Amino acid sequence: MAKPQHHFEALEERLAPIASGFGLELDSVIGVKESGMQIVRVIVEAIEPGASVDSEALADMSRAVSPIMDEVDPVDGEYFLEVSTPGAERELVTPRHWGRQIGRLVAVKLKDATKLVGRVESATDFHAVLNVDGTPTTIEYTQVKKARPRVEFGSEE
Repeated sequence: MAKPQHHFEALEERLAPIASGFGLELDSVIGVKESGMQIVRVIVEAIEPGASVDSEALADMSRAVSPIMDEVDPVDGEYFLEVSTPGAERELVTPRHWGRQIGRLVAVKLKDATKLVGRVESATDFHAVLNVDGTPTTIEYTQVKKARPRVEFGSEE
């Protein structure tokens, strides 16, 4: 069983500057249990929106994280450490996640069951503006049930 979440907050504070030193931004540290195994996921992404993170940067980050995990000891018992990127279709949860999607297509399901697909035109701390079929549509984050980027293939030309 995982220790309370505040231990992950302390871990995030320690890991953020380390990630920055590798040209990465710490997205989150989460604990999950899969197939009976406790996993601590350290999720990082490139500081520059649209840039990719190579396997060497992930390996460097993993090596730097291990001693801090031993020191902070964020979970009881054994765990598996996973350092990864959020993936192309990660859920958009924070204003920063939305801001990184400017110019990209997203699918949104609102709490009232409305479903929208549009391109993010702008994002603030409280809402995003999507271009939905040519119409600017403001989406308040408090009304979002689930939102994910849409993977686009090919060109629009």
